[in-house]
Amino acid sequence: MRNLHIAVERFPIAGKFTISRGAKTEAVVVVASIEEGGARGRGECVPYARYGETVDAVCARIESVRAAIEAGADRGRLQTLLSPGAARNALDCALWDLAAKSGGVPAYALASLPTPAPATTAFTISVASPEEMAAAAARANWRPLLKIKLAGAGDPARIAAVRAAAPDATLIVDANEAWTEADLSSHLEACAEAGVALVEQPLPAGRDAALARIQRIIPVCADESVHARQGLADLADRYDVVNLKLDKTGGLTEMLAMAAEAEAAGFGLVIGCMVATSLAMAPALLLAGRARFLDLDGPLLLERDRADGLVFEGSVIHPASPALWG
Repeated sequence: MRNLHIAVERFPIAGKFTISRGAKTEAVVVVASIEEGGARGRGECVPYARYGETVDAVCARIESVRAAIEAGADRGRLQTLLSPGAARNALDCALWDLAAKSGGVPAYALASLPTPAPATTAFTISVASPEEMAAAAARANWRPLLKIKLAGAGDPARIAAVRAAAPDATLIVDANEAWTEADLSSHLEACAEAGVALVEQPLPAGRDAALARIQRIIPVCADESVHARQGLADLADRYDVVNLKLDKTGGLTEMLAMAAEAEAAGFGLVIGCMVATSLAMAPALLLAGRARFLDLDGPLLLERDRADGLVFEGSVIHPASPALWG
């Protein structure tokens, strides 16, 4: 007999995490646990207001399929019960974990993927004044890959300040939809002058057609503009890379399918995350070897991670232990 448990957990952020849409000081996550035959599978998600999600609504969506899950619904059935989003992610990853624990077979083997290897993640610098961002970049300038959050007006000065403070790091920037068509070219030129390797979601989703009309002097990555496979076809003339996140795709099942389709269409991959614990990162690590950039620094931004969390050596993440997930 199966039992589903739903829990809301809070983890303080070290300092403050700030993007163009605002700041937060804690990560609020929803954990779905499925117990069956003495085994327990877990999945963690982050309800995201940008996509119209709240903690209560995500919990209610998980609760709405309790009967089906406890009656034995598998990952395939789950795809028809819930649309992409945080609720389906928690359940899907819990079902992967449960299958691995029940069968004694690692999740990567169940997915016919190679054995995970240690991989280097980006480390995020929150948006602030150029001086504040330079100071944060200087403290992190020993890390090989920095992700710089931007906010629109004043971004060329932020980019230049960070580059001066971290001259040897590879930089990727994330505008979180904050740029406009009017400043697109000048901001891209500022990125090029600083040697930025990737620009993520410069324009608002649904208002990004200008990306097809310019010469993209730096690879541009879609984040808010794409969630699951059905949105990929609309990106071909505007983006070079897609950011895959479990909370957008609604779990590992769709992420795997989307990764394959995106690669077949010629897109590069970024494997990203919301600010969350190691439990939310672990399933995404299965795709680390296929990513142009890995952005799974959520646990590094927290004051504390959960027990049996991922092992970080600097910016290098080691694969999850079975005690954590998979």
